[in-house]
Amino acid sequence: MNMRNKTIHFWVLYPKRSAPSQRFRVELYLPYLSQNGFSYKLLPFLDTETWRIFYKKGKGFKRLIGIIKGFFRRTGHLFKSMNADYIFILREASPVGPPIFEFLLSKVFRKKIIYDFDDAIWLPGGEKVSWAKKWMKATWKIKYIIKWAYKISAGNNFLAEYALNYNSSVFVVPTVVDTKAGHYLQKDQHNGNKITIGWTGTHTTLHNLELIEDVIPELKKEIDFNFLIISNKPPQWDFNFIYKEWNVDTEQEDLLNMHIGIMPLKSGPWFEGKCGFKLIQYHSCGIPAVASPLAVNKLITLHNETGFIASNKMEWKNYLKELLLNTELRAQMGIAGKKHIEKNYSLNSLLPAFISLFS
Repeated sequence: MNMRNKTIHFWVLYPKRSAPSQRFRVELYLPYLSQNGFSYKLLPFLDTETWRIFYKKGKGFKRLIGIIKGFFRRTGHLFKSMNADYIFILREASPVGPPIFEFLLSKVFRKKIIYDFDDAIWLPGGEKVSWAKKWMKATWKIKYIIKWAYKISAGNNFLAEYALNYNSSVFVVPTVVDTKAGHYLQKDQHNGNKITIGWTGTHTTLHNLELIEDVIPELKKEIDFNFLIISNKPPQWDFNFIYKEWNVDTEQEDLLNMHIGIMPLKSGPWFEGKCGFKLIQYHSCGIPAVASPLAVNKLITLHNETGFIASNKMEWKNYLKELLLNTELRAQMGIAGKKHIEKNYSLNSLLPAFISLFS
């Protein structure tokens, strides 16, 4: 007798191939679901046009209309998901407002919700945003979504510990890269006349670069190097840097312009929720990194093995200087970083853990 495939509906916020968290925590796994006995639907809250203008100034009215349309779209998803076996919610069902959809799915329709989050989104801090935006985000809802969920997939141990306060079925599933068909090209540390230190991320985390904005100019006085920033918005700095607008189609090629990757991160509970994906990207491409000493960073950038952990400005300067001047060290750490990612943060290594959520 033929058994039907179990169905998963992925409730995500953004159109496909738009947001890093969604791409690497959900979309990478989709092609492998059918061979494991599942069918699926990807159900985004925002349409492509709304996402395109979502962070642009002067587009407030269009953004509002797009969000209203998203709520209508979600209502349709609610009825589409009546026959789904599992509902996978990444972060939240809607970008603003209380957890109405999550409540209906869990308490009224009795659906098994797999809730996945990779930031400390229950805390109203971290991003430099207005009080009004923080209020609209309704961060208090996160604990209730966790309570109502069938299983929790947390991006790191800090997030998992929070979730365990409200749900006993919590699993740590780090963000992954595809080291076979995605982030697989490798940096040749012997190529290039001018060394490049680089950072990649969205505009919401650019403020973390404030930790080292004095270090870079100081180093430039001693060593000639490029400083590359890949983001959706450039920072407002006075010293010279190269800015590359992030593009999904050139993502890895842009990373390979770096010889050294960095992840400065401020201290505090909100920052402990970050999952170190920058470091995963750097190391997957054979790029050594220097990072701030938060718990998850220490698990990804292994000190003196795949890069360095810097606790203060002096250490940042010294470690960056060491990597700038030592080609062999960069190459050695790059190889070790690649192996570390393949073993612990790759699609291949964590696919079984992801599939096991749906059981």
